[in-house]
Amino acid sequence: MEEEEKKSLNFIEQIIEDDLANGLDMSKLRFRFPPEPNGYLHIGHTKAICINFGLGQKYNAPVNLRFDDTNPAKEEQEFVDSIKADIDWLGFKYDQELYTSDYFEQLYFWAVEMIKQGKAYVDEQPSEDITAQRKNPFEEGINSPFRDRPIEESLELFEKMKNGEFEEGAMSLRAKIDMASPNMNMRDPVMYRILKKPHHRTSEKWKIYPMYDWAHGESDYIEQISHSLCSLEFENHRPLYEWYLDQVYNNESVAPKQREFARMNVSYMVTSKRKLQRLVAEGVTTGWDDPRMPTISGLRRKGYTPASIKNFIERVGVAKRENLIDIQLLEFSVREDLNKVATRVMAVVNPVKLIIENYPEDKEEWLETENNPEDENAGTRQVPFSREIYIEREDFQEEADKKFFRLKLGGEVRLKAGYIIKAERVEKDDKGQITTIYATYDEDSKSGSGTEASLRKVKGTLHWVSAKHALPIEIRTYERLFTTEQPDAVKEVDFMEFINHQSLRVSHGFAEPSLKDATLDDHFQFQRIGYYIKDRDSSDDQLVFNRTVTLKDGYKP
Repeated sequence: MEEEEKKSLNFIEQIIEDDLANGLDMSKLRFRFPPEPNGYLHIGHTKAICINFGLGQKYNAPVNLRFDDTNPAKEEQEFVDSIKADIDWLGFKYDQELYTSDYFEQLYFWAVEMIKQGKAYVDEQPSEDITAQRKNPFEEGINSPFRDRPIEESLELFEKMKNGEFEEGAMSLRAKIDMASPNMNMRDPVMYRILKKPHHRTSEKWKIYPMYDWAHGESDYIEQISHSLCSLEFENHRPLYEWYLDQVYNNESVAPKQREFARMNVSYMVTSKRKLQRLVAEGVTTGWDDPRMPTISGLRRKGYTPASIKNFIERVGVAKRENLIDIQLLEFSVREDLNKVATRVMAVVNPVKLIIENYPEDKEEWLETENNPEDENAGTRQVPFSREIYIEREDFQEEADKKFFRLKLGGEVRLKAGYIIKAERVEKDDKGQITTIYATYDEDSKSGSGTEASLRKVKGTLHWVSAKHALPIEIRTYERLFTTEQPDAVKEVDFMEFINHQSLRVSHGFAEPSLKDATLDDHFQFQRIGYYIKDRDSSDDQLVFNRTVTLKDGYKP
């Protein structure tokens, strides 16, 4: 049994198990999720969220939410709030809400100590010169002319940088490591740059801000994070992460261990924050939470559920090498969950009126139908029925072959939870468009009435909405935002060239009156059409529903 359990561990869990076996006290386990508050979280972040918080749950260990707020030029409180809301919505609880800015004083103090030890220096070169001097992995870099400047001089300049006495770009603080290293990250990386911009938490206090590589590992150390898990793009940064830790580590503390996993790329999506920002800025989408965006808030607004996203991440697994995940796997996971939880309702998105001529004009009745056949505890509800109803225009043909099992002239179908009807004739406008279908019904054929007629079998069953009770709704049908699987795969081609300009279609239809009481968290299956959710744009005068996914599933698990 132990051998089977060991085989089921992913490689990160195996690392942790090995560390515990080699003496790490389980009480020292601590994880973190460290987002930058410069945009909304997207589907790629859900993997890191599920990994870190999942490990916290597995080992009963705390998980910190730490905002890496080291770039005030791009950070906003809006992004902080959205990140917290997304994590809460996914159902995860963090131990502490922390910020890298909480540690600015300590980071500055450590940087000063490194200067005193001859391990950092102030460089007055522009960033372009620094980059050029680094050369490439196959050629040794060129030392900065300021690399060996006196320690006291660097200390004085660094304090003046902190006090705002120099302009942005005038100088930076660099670590003194190895300009000949084949790892470009080790070639005297910049630790601090001058940024004279107000910070959303520290206001005007700081004029210099730490670079990610310097701040990240040291923040992990301050918080005593045992395992610092990040995406594969930071694998080459690990030696620098460890070098920085060596400068402050003492033997009585936990040394955080950085390990990398493959980031998650999903077909027909882009997850670069810069590119997502461009979609918003150029009006391609209506905002960060547009249902076409791969952001968590966008997916939520579209109708995805926390359970479906978690199941998707579990199916994807924790890999060491990147690959492209088929979006149909994500949609499969959404359908699978919604099939269990979504209330079945009747709505007509492309309506045509049908009049049952032999049904009394002044009569109406309430028919019983199930809320969700997949959930035995979901119960039933009553839907109104009357002489005039709406059905889908695609559900009727004047003439059709034997494979058409819906309504045609002279043919019969059953109305969901109701009667069997027969189409008799149609009425058209001057363009030949059908405006009204006239039908008759079998009075004894009502579903569940127990009569012989009610047991009569017909091949088609249609959903419908009583015209007298119909609730007008706006339907937003979302398709994929891009026309190709990897819109940003070719660097020479702007990803915006692959925008699907028909990614949103707006139509108007009718729904049963029960949807009037729908909330933004209720999920519905419009029977025989797809899964939908009420949109926040809804008002008392206009209810809006977004399509989450279609009923049909092209994915083969």
